[in-house]
Amino acid sequence: MRKRLPAFVITFIIWLLLTWSLNYEQVAAGLICSAIVAALLGHIYPQRAEKLLQPKRYLWALLYIPYFIYWCIRANLDVAYRVLHPDVPIRPGIVRVRTSLQTDMAKTFLANSITLTPGTLTVEIIGQDFFVHWIYIPTDDPEEQTRIIVGRFERMLKEIFE
Repeated sequence: MRKRLPAFVITFIIWLLLTWSLNYEQVAAGLICSAIVAALLGHIYPQRAEKLLQPKRYLWALLYIPYFIYWCIRANLDVAYRVLHPDVPIRPGIVRVRTSLQTDMAKTFLANSITLTPGTLTVEIIGQDFFVHWIYIPTDDPEEQTRIIVGRFERMLKEIFE
């Protein structure tokens, strides 16, 4: 029940924003649809969904977008360099990196951020450990690997999701 009420409220707000109408038929349909969604899918909403109403999280999310784009462009240039270089300087492998993120939503966003950055691919997540295929492993030190792959995104994602 604890997750269903925030799920209902959030779903109804989204309904109102999408329909952009306060016509009683639209509102009634939104209430019914939101109740059905909350009843059937309320258990999969994030823990503490009321955190979604905190404005600082949206500010961090807005800051995260250009930050992620910067790292994505930088990784694109790095991969292009490796592809175009005559000696193809690659040292591929799968590394295990650790995150301090606790929520499933934060871990999902971290995994997607890693995967969407060219040259890296999240293969599996087991607890706090991420297994990442990396096109060029510059160091064998696990802490340095974690700092390079996870460290750039983790702090901001923690502000957004935890």
